[in-house]
Amino acid sequence: MEQELWERMGEAARAEIDAVVRQGMVVRAVQVVRQALPGERVGIHQALDLVGRRTRALGDLVPRPEPDPLDLPSLLDRAAALPGRVVAVEALWDGDTVHDWFVDLVAVADDPEGEAPLATVRWRTGGPPPAQAAARAGRALAERLGVPFHFPSADAPDDQAPRWRAR
Repeated sequence: MEQELWERMGEAARAEIDAVVRQGMVVRAVQVVRQALPGERVGIHQALDLVGRRTRALGDLVPRPEPDPLDLPSLLDRAAALPGRVVAVEALWDGDTVHDWFVDLVAVADDPEGEAPLATVRWRTGGPPPAQAAARAGRALAERLGVPFHFPSADAPDDQAPRWRAR
């Protein structure tokens, strides 16, 4: 369906969409998609799907966020900055249409109860899969802090897997 939409757009709109995607401007690209065919109502999900497809098609021409540091000293510094006592480290799958699946490393805290992000681990060309990199870093951090490490769906992306507190 997105291919049909893409083909119905004029050359100028397609060029503008690719130009803003190459600048990493996802929201602007979605706006251009939604405005490219004035007589049609293009839904947000349809526009996001098309922008995600263009992002993958343009590959290395699209800027990627710098990877969060996964070294133990950096993770320890981020965990130490939290207001509560860290009681567990979790690795959780998340994803979106544009960036595909990624893994968030999260510190679970008590007193006050809550959680805080430590790092986001994305697919990197030539790098280990995000689950492998996140598991290695998360286990090392948890071991150093003397707390459990929980990765409920290490083998396959699942953003509905049971959380550490729910076990």
